[in-house]
Amino acid sequence: MLLAIDVGNTNITLGVYQENKLLFVSRIATDNKRMEDQYAVEIRLILELHQVKCEDIDGAILSSVVPKLSHDIPAAVQKLFGIDCVIVGTDTVHDLEIVTDMPQETGADLLADCIAGKKFCTWPCIIIDMGTATKMLVLDKQGRFCGAVIAPGLGVSLDALVSNAALLSSVAAKAPRQVMGTNTTHCIQSGIIHGSAAMLDGMCERIEEELGEKCDVIATGGHAREVVHNCRRKIPYSETFLIEGLKIIYDGQAGLKIQ
Repeated sequence: MLLAIDVGNTNITLGVYQENKLLFVSRIATDNKRMEDQYAVEIRLILELHQVKCEDIDGAILSSVVPKLSHDIPAAVQKLFGIDCVIVGTDTVHDLEIVTDMPQETGADLLADCIAGKKFCTWPCIIIDMGTATKMLVLDKQGRFCGAVIAPGLGVSLDALVSNAALLSSVAAKAPRQVMGTNTTHCIQSGIIHGSAAMLDGMCERIEEELGEKCDVIATGGHAREVVHNCRRKIPYSETFLIEGLKIIYDGQAGLKIQ
């Protein structure tokens, strides 16, 4: 079985594959204060919850944007399963051409998304990943990663709003019945959901203008489902897009260097 792990700034996503079948996806909170043994315990408990034995895991792959956990999680995996993680990075992924100004700065999560985009999307395409940050990744008609947009994530924007406005309180991230709110809660919800949807619609149009052609678009990430439902453009949603990208990278281990 393969354990695929994506470490984000807010959540750690775990997916377990039995051959090509994704058995489950689970999430735990990212916490820099936890030590590798604590993460080992959490991972083991999640596997037990889903009736997966530690001895069944014979492969692991990690993408991480948190430097401390880029060390601690592989150490936890080594303790639990006695195996080394494949660490996703620009030096280990060779089947993606990157034509940005500084390819080496491309994050592991972006690499996994792009690899999934190469397989599952028609090029050119825009991959929207809405997590701590809202990222819009662009593959050109040759399937090359040619650029991106990074904006504050929905949760980050909402937290900043309520923490800097004394009379505003946090609200659930769901769309109100109409764009024009008639109470404070609905006004904020409209701003964060309909506002984010309008941004995605508008940015997709601008990206297509720059490329000079229409793009296939797909969305993933914790906040994407609610937002894309309110976009004018029809944007399919995939909960497991990045994890699928990790599986594709792992399956191509001949082009990877295990660190």
